[in-house]
Amino acid sequence: MDHPRERLRLLPELIEHQRVRTTPVRASDFAMPAATPAAGSASAQRLTFDDGTHLFAKIAEDGPPGFLAAEAAGLRWLREATGAVVEPLYADDRLLVEPWIEPAAPTRAHAAALGRDLAAMHAAGAERFGAPWTGYIGETFMDNGAHGPTWTAWFAAKRIAPYLRPSRDNGALDAADVAAVEALAARLDRLAGPEEGPARTHGDLWWGNVHWGADRAWLIDPAAHGGHRETDLANLRLWGAAPLLEEILAAYEEVSPLADGWEERIGLHQVFPLLVHTTLFGRAFRDQLLGIVSHFTKLSY
Repeated sequence: MDHPRERLRLLPELIEHQRVRTTPVRASDFAMPAATPAAGSASAQRLTFDDGTHLFAKIAEDGPPGFLAAEAAGLRWLREATGAVVEPLYADDRLLVEPWIEPAAPTRAHAAALGRDLAAMHAAGAERFGAPWTGYIGETFMDNGAHGPTWTAWFAAKRIAPYLRPSRDNGALDAADVAAVEALAARLDRLAGPEEGPARTHGDLWWGNVHWGADRAWLIDPAAHGGHRETDLANLRLWGAAPLLEEILAAYEEVSPLADGWEERIGLHQVFPLLVHTTLFGRAFRDQLLGIVSHFTKLSY
């Protein structure tokens, strides 16, 4: 249902003065796993109006300045390429409001449509690797600055290196671990397959950020930027594979075939979100990260 523009404009005041009912949204309300990666320092709320209509809101309690605005910018950018991305109806530094989409069971038809939507989104491209806005992933930083002409150089500099020191400082990684990750980063150009230009990527596409509604699958909670399309697809396998993943991938490849051997490179793309998690949560994610690093270290090329 469409919400009047005036209602949307007044939302911060309506929430502050309790003129709209707010109900906390739990992961279990959306059939998400019991233990999921953090979704940032914003609380998720269902807004209910007197006429019985609903909206979804994230309300920032103590997050970094501008991280909800960055998410809204990413949503708008991705929506230029596909209608599968949820629409930001209102956004400021403290509040992000989206339509309320009642959850539904995944279907094969919606999975195939999602694969085609992802292919179209990636094909829309980006001006460069990174993005013009300050980036965040969850509640931590994400450097969207430019670096070099190739994805491998950019990924090493902007998606690996920035998380090594904080992961060592908090005890998640030791000096030998950091050296092993740095050695992997130095070999990316030999491991990552053919170079591709910047794709328009979701940036945090683990399966919990696919919301299944009655009419389609929706992409939510992006860390959008110009990146490598294999990254989005690799992360759909992280922390448990997305429902109907093979249907998603088959439909994707019908529209936009992937380079040979892409499934062998999945772990390379998962290094970034795992480093985010060692930065945020410490040593609990070390073994998963170092398992990937060890696998690629053993390869001879």
